[in-house]
Amino acid sequence: QVQLVESGGGLVQAGGSLRLSCAASGRTFTMGWFRQAPGKEREFAAAISWSGATTDYADSVKGRFTISRDNAKSTVYLQMNSLTPEDTAVYYCAARKSVVHVTTVDSMDYWGKGTLVTVSS
Repeated sequence: QVQLVESGGGLVQAGGSLRLSCAASGRTFTMGWFRQAPGKEREFAAAISWSGATTDYADSVKGRFTISRDNAKSTVYLQMNSLTPEDTAVYYCAARKSVVHVTTVDSMDYWGKGTLVTVSS
């Protein structure tokens, strides 16, 4: 069983930036970030294939968020710029144990406990 541990959340003013990190305890393939705002369902934010050659973004974060990974460190990152209050949510790291690159919530095999990002106006 692979464990995922997120870090880097916190409070930031609108227009600011944060970088989230997620360290995996074992080998994973596709890794992604999902988020869940209060009273809303968990939604996809960004994902990256094992090689890093393929990245996917939700329309709401495209152009502002950048996902990357360092396989030597078994870590995935999410650089978040130009944050708005609408980005406030718990951000979850997730990963697949299959090499097939799929990015839906239901396709993820492993989940972290989440890290809270709060953007003040």
